[in-house]
Amino acid sequence: MKKAILSIALLGGILFSANAAAQTETSGREKVYRATHTKVTELKHTKLKVNFDYQKEQMNGEEWLTAAPFFYPTNELTLDAKGMLIHEVALDINGKKSPLKYDYKDDVLKITLDKTYQKNQDYTVYIKYTARPNEVKQEGSAAISDAKGLYFINAQGTDPDKPTQIWTQGETESSSAWFPTIDKSNQKTTQEIYMTVPDKYVTLSNGLLKDSQKEANGLRTDHWVMDKRHSTYLFFMGVGEYAIVKDKWKNIAVDYYIEKEYEPYAKQIYGNTPEMIEFFSKKLGYDFPWSKYAQISGRDYVSGAMENTTATLHGSDILQKPGQLIDENTWEDTIAHELFHQWFGDLVTAESWSNLTVNESFANYSEYLWNEYKYGKDQADYHQMKDVNMYLTTPGNFDKDLVRFNYDSREDVFDLVTYQKGGGILHMLRNYLGDDAFFAGMNDYLKTYEYQNAEAHQLRLSFEKVSGKDLNWFFNQWYFGHGNPKIKYSYTFEPVKKQVAVTIEQTQEQPFQFPLAIDVYDNGKPKRYNVWVNAEAKNTFNFDVSKNADLVNINADGILVADITDTKTPEQYAMQYAGSKEFKSRYLAVSGIKDQVGKNPAATKLLAAALKDPFFRTRIKALQLMDLSNPEQFKAMGAEVEKLASNDPKTLVQAAAISALAKTKDKKYLPVFEKGVNAVSNAVKGSSVSAIVEIDPAKASALADKIDLEGAPENLLSKLLPVIVKNKVTSQMSNIAQVAAFYPFIKFQNPELGKSAEEGYNWIMSSDNLKATESITKMLNQAKGQIGNNPQAKMMISQMLKDGLAKKMELLKQNPQNAANINKQIDAINKSIEDFK
Repeated sequence: MKKAILSIALLGGILFSANAAAQTETSGREKVYRATHTKVTELKHTKLKVNFDYQKEQMNGEEWLTAAPFFYPTNELTLDAKGMLIHEVALDINGKKSPLKYDYKDDVLKITLDKTYQKNQDYTVYIKYTARPNEVKQEGSAAISDAKGLYFINAQGTDPDKPTQIWTQGETESSSAWFPTIDKSNQKTTQEIYMTVPDKYVTLSNGLLKDSQKEANGLRTDHWVMDKRHSTYLFFMGVGEYAIVKDKWKNIAVDYYIEKEYEPYAKQIYGNTPEMIEFFSKKLGYDFPWSKYAQISGRDYVSGAMENTTATLHGSDILQKPGQLIDENTWEDTIAHELFHQWFGDLVTAESWSNLTVNESFANYSEYLWNEYKYGKDQADYHQMKDVNMYLTTPGNFDKDLVRFNYDSREDVFDLVTYQKGGGILHMLRNYLGDDAFFAGMNDYLKTYEYQNAEAHQLRLSFEKVSGKDLNWFFNQWYFGHGNPKIKYSYTFEPVKKQVAVTIEQTQEQPFQFPLAIDVYDNGKPKRYNVWVNAEAKNTFNFDVSKNADLVNINADGILVADITDTKTPEQYAMQYAGSKEFKSRYLAVSGIKDQVGKNPAATKLLAAALKDPFFRTRIKALQLMDLSNPEQFKAMGAEVEKLASNDPKTLVQAAAISALAKTKDKKYLPVFEKGVNAVSNAVKGSSVSAIVEIDPAKASALADKIDLEGAPENLLSKLLPVIVKNKVTSQMSNIAQVAAFYPFIKFQNPELGKSAEEGYNWIMSSDNLKATESITKMLNQAKGQIGNNPQAKMMISQMLKDGLAKKMELLKQNPQNAANINKQIDAINKSIEDFK
């Protein structure tokens, strides 16, 4: 799964709270121990026949479940079945049904079998049932905002702006909301599903479509078969009006199910998938293991994306148009992430949620691997730097083990530790073992445990088997421990020995051991030393130099996951930038002078150099830090920025350069800005509109109306929100809702933007705009899980909603003729208020 991270909702660290862990089964020592689910029964095959009641938002189902005792003899079958009506339970012997006694309460179906069965003695139970997802009591979390398993989207077709769809979401334990099963990750079964739907809709499920039969009353039954075992949480159904764009890898179908409006852009969005399959198959030495690979998107999805075996489901943020795609396909990393899960997570599956890292950290690291292969090491390092920084800078992560047996809710482990830190840890392991051993270890793990379950210890054993190295030290501190090194360092020159002594001090309570790259600059040139830091508070290393070192740069390759305190001068940062081969050291040098820009000539010199950096993200960073209204900076960099604004091959750089030029408020750049308004790129358009408004505010409304902001990235929305709000560009009202919804939090970090966002929120709440109001409530609902039980955040949102409700009530009073529409908005706000009580 790829989580949807609402970064706006996390501003200021205000939304994090510690939750008390609930008491559960323990190992005898720990207060809480989340044991792997005990396997009493082994599922063998799951056969379903289903049809849908769109009016009631229910599903009628028949199930034939073939199973056997796992080891010990038993005469009972216990299944998870959430919120259902159970109509019939019987033993099925060659099609002949014999009723069985059963008890159904508290979402558990206990069936008394006709006799005591032995290990490997199969039986088939028939169950007729009705799935009622709206009756499911379990709630969502920060990772997965809802947990009712089966979702009817615009089922009655009352929303003209939304297609009618059905999709399922099984992870973590929600498949049992649409079919009775043993809803644990360590259960695997083959499957077949007969789905009866209106003929105008297409269907998607796991495995292959074996047959499709027309039925009476405009219906059709599709028969999907999955002949290889996979976990129950990976079962999937999707139904809706989609175009199917065909692609392939070798002889395997690669299909893109896409809303018809976006069909022309399907290959731009998804088109790298076959190349990804080829790359990952070769890298792992293990060909894509399934019969097909399809991808589909779902409206109102409850997370980011989900790796259902052979049938990945994406949230609708994947749906992008040329104006977004020319800047960057913001969903490409997620496409890689979910694809990699087809090996790590689907082929070999974490045996428990405590061990989720063997699924998710690999999927996270696949994003690095794909970027490195396709776009170069700088892009991969940039992506991982952002990921690891999210882990390092978010409160509450330091004390969490990567493999976590003491979680409160199983969905708590879908977090920045499991994903982002986990990916960083794999990168360290790759660096320590070397590429050949690292990828051979992954291959051994996949081949040893294919179609089975595994845990972190088994991962360690595969890497040890291949490399011959003992890795307990690594796994004990990074997998079964918590935190990371917090490093301060200093260096002194010993003139007699002509050596510099570099002292590495770890300030966290439990010291780590690790390899460390140190660059020592002598006469302005770096020399790389790779040292071993022992698990001690202080380590000192001596290096030969001709005079005192000009600069010492630790973690020079950027591989160690650590908090490092740096105190470098702008001159030293300039030297680091000039002398570093690795992206991260160059980028950190540019970032490091942000407080010295405009104060120190060395900072200006560094920015000027960074404008010519081969990697576009570094050029963007330099453009963001400069202020061309400063004559010295304009003299040093103005001409280069003008070139970038018109000619840089990356539209995101052009956009950043236009924003930099806008600070001059010089009318001579109006032709550049006016040309930018007509660009394909949303980023260039957005920066150009903002730039023109700085010079000629009267043009704001007409210009802001031209940009398609539906689904636009947050940074573009944040840039244009003040323009849209100030000039009341009504056509963009619903698009700014996702920023406006979080104005109380934005004000903590960016008061100016926060003030505009608050004005935008009040504008929406004072207007008769159902779409914008529902966008607000939808965003808040998605953020609910991330807010958790933080009373301060809940109180702020509740008060914000109550203020909005008062404005809607006043609007209703003044516009009684529009009561029907305004009352829908009032209902949506009231529901959100209830959710945040």
